[in-house]
Amino acid sequence: MKYLRGFITSLVAGAVALAMVSSVAAQNANVGRAKVVRMKGQARFTTGNGVWQPLKVGDVLKPGTVIQTAMERGSYVDLVLGEGRAGWIGDVGSAGSSSSASASPMANYQAKGQQNMVRVWENTALGIDKLTSMQTGADEVSETQLDLKTGRITGSVKKMSAASKYEIKLPNGVAGIRGTLYDITADGVVRVVDGSVVIAYMAADGSVTTKVVTGGNKFDARTGEISKMTSGEINSITGIFAQGQVVIPVNAPTHVPLAMDKTPTPETQTTP
Repeated sequence: MKYLRGFITSLVAGAVALAMVSSVAAQNANVGRAKVVRMKGQARFTTGNGVWQPLKVGDVLKPGTVIQTAMERGSYVDLVLGEGRAGWIGDVGSAGSSSSASASPMANYQAKGQQNMVRVWENTALGIDKLTSMQTGADEVSETQLDLKTGRITGSVKKMSAASKYEIKLPNGVAGIRGTLYDITADGVVRVVDGSVVIAYMAADGSVTTKVVTGGNKFDARTGEISKMTSGEINSITGIFAQGQVVIPVNAPTHVPLAMDKTPTPETQTTP
């Protein structure tokens, strides 16, 4: 399985941009953080030690953290990736303290244009594997790796340099993101508002297939088909990060309920 993951990742790296270079050496890179800037409902996190803690608005999470959201429909956690600084207008509180933003999900906010944002939807387990950046002359080379173990996320990705990478691991593949608004589920349903997503996945027959999903389209790895998004789907994804709006996308995929005490961790996660 490690071989498969490595093979799929190499496919995505080649398909996303021929100009991509190898990962930035850890010793030369700045390690980023993910900050919880907004949430509705309950969520928890672990740093891989098997100990779960309640998640709060204002918490700053380092790579190696796994987040799990509650099963109640409409629950979510909004993250700023990279610098770990909130790009929101409103009371976001601070780590270790209560926050009115957590209790009042309709508080005003605004995302900065130069930040990567992710909404972690209900019944989702998401690992934050890597958040690094390094300044190389005029460009910033960044590397983001998320591990969508189950459930669904929606993200907004800023424009990146050609050498940068933004990847989302799935139980049966990996997706490479390039400057886009996207929505992706663990079972390989990808929606792209603009930009592009390259997904490499293992098909039912065991073969590894790569698909490029461009803006305005969606792809379902379960069927292997690419189709046009509806205007409702586009508007709902676009509205998630718009000022003052909280939008639950239409036709949201459903998932098998995830018991709060049975989240797969990096040590126990296996791929079918």
